[in-house]
Parts: sequence; C-alpha cells; structure tokens
Amino acid sequence: MAARVTISPNRMELMKVKNRLALAEKGYDLLKEKMDALVMELLNTLKAIQKSKAEATAQLKRGYEALSICMAALGTFETVQAAAETKKELNIDISVRNIMGIEVPTVQVGGIERNALARGYSLHMTSSLLDTAAREMELATKVLIELAELEITAFALAQELEKTKRRVNALEYILIPRLRESVKFIMMRLDEMERENFTRLKRIKAILEKRG
Repeated sequence: MAARVTISPNRMELMKVKNRLALAEKGYDLLKEKMDALVMELLNTLKAIQKSKAEATAQLKRGYEALSICMAALGTFETVQAAAETKKELNIDISVRNIMGIEVPTVQVGGIERNALARGYSLHMTSSLLDTAAREMELATKVLIELAELEITAFALAQELEKTKRRVNALEYILIPRLRESVKFIMMRLDEMERENFTRLKRIKAILEKRG
C-alpha cells in the first residue's frame, strides 16, 4: 500500500502504469516459455547423463578387466613399464555452442583411439593383451569426456533455470500484482474525482439558478 503514495492519480499516470503492466505480463509469458523449454532441455540432458554414466561404468569395467588379464599374463611390472612409455598427449579442442542464450562447451578430442604403433610402447616386449587393455581404456576415456561435457551442460542449464525461475516469481508475485493494484487505485481515484467534479458542478449550477 505504501507504493501508492508516490502515484499521481491522473490519466497520464494511468497510461504509463498500464503500459508497464502490459510489458511485465509479456515478459512474464516469454520467461515462462523459456523456463518450460529449459526444464525440457535439462531433463533431456539428465537422461543423456544417465545413459552416458551407464556406458562409462560398463566401459571402465571392460577396461579394468582387460588390464587385470594383461597384468596376470604379462606381469604387473611389465604392464606398468609399458604404460609409462605410452604417449599421453591428447588433442583437445573446446568450443562453445549456444542453447537458448546459454553458452555450453563442446569438446572435440582427437587421438584417443590409437593403434599399437601410435601408443609408443615396445611391441616386441608386450603382447596383444596390452593392446586390448589400452584400447578399452582409450574408449573409457572417450566416454568420460563425453560425460563431463554433458554434466557441465546440465549445470549451466540448471543455473539458468534457477535464475529464470526467480525472475518469473518476481514478476508473478511482486511486480505484476503491484502494477495491477496501482491501476486499480488510479482508476478508483479518477472515478472519485469525476464524482466530486460532477457534484461540484451540480452545486454551482444550483447556485447560479437561484441567483438567476
């Protein structure tokens, strides 16, 4: 109610407040649509994360099983030594894509899946079991990078959703009700002023008629 003190009850002010109300309601509708779209996008991303986590878990299991078999056959020391000789560089290209105004990363990694020659360890001192373990771990790395990209995307979407939700709530429960109350107050005061003017004019007319 305190906000009404600053309102001048005239038709110009009424037009201004009505315009502000229309703009607020339009903004509310747009933000509500954005919020609904963000919810759908986030749900789809979370489903993709769930699927990617299952793939990562299964792939890591295959990788550790292959590594255990390799260690049992080749020997732990020899396997660790071969791993130390392996080339560990990855070509990572991180770019940005836009989802409803939100920038999320896109990760492109080259050189994850390599052949035995490209890995760097000696082929004479190792066996195909090491190649299998290396390949399975390379595939696990690829899936984990894809999972990380999805999780970062989900985090960015969740942040934007929370921000949009706060703005929607502020419009729905604070600004729009205040503007509607202001419109109602100004119209009520204008009606009162018109009635007062009408009464005053009737009184003046009656006085003039008596004098006449």
